Amino acid sequence: MENDTVSFYFNLTMFVNIGHYRYPAFIFCLLIYSFILSANLVIILVISREKTLHEPMYLFIALLSINSLYGSTGFFPRFLIDLLSDTHLISRPACFIQIYTLYTYASYEMTILGIMAYDRYVAICHPLHYHRKMTSKTLIKLATMAGIFPAFLIILCVSLSARLPLCGHEIQKIFCANWNVVKLSCVTTVVNNIYGMLTAIVTVFLPLFYVLYTYTQIVLICWTKSAEFKGKVLQRCLPHLLSFVIYSLVAFCDVALSRYNLEETNPFVAVMLWLELAIVPPVLNPLVYGLKLPEIRRHISRMFSWYKK
Repeated sequence: MENDTVSFYFNLTMFVNIGHYRYPAFIFCLLIYSFILSANLVIILVISREKTLHEPMYLFIALLSINSLYGSTGFFPRFLIDLLSDTHLISRPACFIQIYTLYTYASYEMTILGIMAYDRYVAICHPLHYHRKMTSKTLIKLATMAGIFPAFLIILCVSLSARLPLCGHEIQKIFCANWNVVKLSCVTTVVNNIYGMLTAIVTVFLPLFYVLYTYTQIVLICWTKSAEFKGKVLQRCLPHLLSFVIYSLVAFCDVALSRYNLEETNPFVAVMLWLELAIVPPVLNPLVYGLKLPEIRRHISRMFSWYKK
């Protein structure tokens, strides 16, 4: 029986025994998950039903909200069950499905933010060519690329890890992560390490550098313009820039923590840092865009006023 457990299950060891506090924690996380679902659904509904918001910038915001629903649904149901459970075993297929879901969610977030940076760059630096460059066909191509390319890279990465013979079953995390599984391998993992690094470069660092490049160009353009122009640019770009900075910081914390010796880390601090990736972007994205962009805020207010009547 023990051999079957080692072969077919992983044990998520970072769940801290919090006794009776598990129930308030469960209710708190359930409320957060409920807010993520409702807030992002409102953003999607408003953008889809209002024809005046059928512009590239707002459609990309809707994609961010769809991705938030995808990533949070891939994390929270299992996490909520584990909060109330005394054992935290997860089958190997379920573990690799969770890895695929969370890693594609993270990659989609970065690629969508990169495409949004391109949209802002064209709108501000090449306004006369904006409608010629950002056509419906271009939007479909960009959205398709943002969806298919990361998924292809991640599924190869997960497939390489799933083939490894493992000499253990304990994962020091509250969810399955590729690096933690690879560390359990009985054989060399050079191929996995190289491919994992290439995947990180393509899905994380290239969008990161591209966003930095586009905003450098935007700042240079704004430098010579009037205060009114700078104000309009700031109003348009600030929500995207906030989302990008927040997500980059959260992702950096997760990557840094996965390489750190967890025995020297407070378990509660480690759990809270891991929760940031699943909670902070899906919670803040609808707040940032819903409150900062007047067009979305106005339509949300109008929609709720209509429902009250």
